[in-house]
Amino acid sequence: MHTVILRLRSRRRPTPKLLFVIAPERFRDEELLEPKRALEQGGVAVTVASTRPGTATGMLGAKVAIDCTVRQVDEAQYDALAIAGGAGSPTHLWDSAPLLALVQAFHRAAKPVAAICLSGAVLARAGVLRGRRVTVYPAARAILETKKAGATCVGEPVVVDGTIITASGPEAATAFGAALLSHLIGL
Repeated sequence: MHTVILRLRSRRRPTPKLLFVIAPERFRDEELLEPKRALEQGGVAVTVASTRPGTATGMLGAKVAIDCTVRQVDEAQYDALAIAGGAGSPTHLWDSAPLLALVQAFHRAAKPVAAICLSGAVLARAGVLRGRRVTVYPAARAILETKKAGATCVGEPVVVDGTIITASGPEAATAFGAALLSHLIGL
């Protein structure tokens, strides 16, 4: 009589990877730090990118080391993209050709693309919002950008429409992180 012992290997899912883009100056601190904390606690690897290398400075004084520039990013290495807002977003992110191309690449690959606060305009300018429900910071410029892009702008803290995730501003940062985490690990 032979005894057969089967060893079952636990199948571990690869660690989800999120690219978080911030302006090199005047990003909104909690729009990066709160979601990033929740994502990392949930087992997601977070890389912080910006349009310039070095250290980014938030509106409230946070100093964040930039892991890579947007130009250096290979979309295939990440599962999702998120963009923090703040007063630096219109200046440094809205018209960043490498960032707009990156948003389009993630969108074409059907990967989650997310933005909070004023950075919803980045998604609008990248052309990925037509026919979508979104939310942005209630500034006239940001709302106009989303409407020009063919989106329906609603006054909710967080809106998930397919693979597009948007949040209204700093007060929605925690819920934004939860929505990202849910998309990445299926909570």
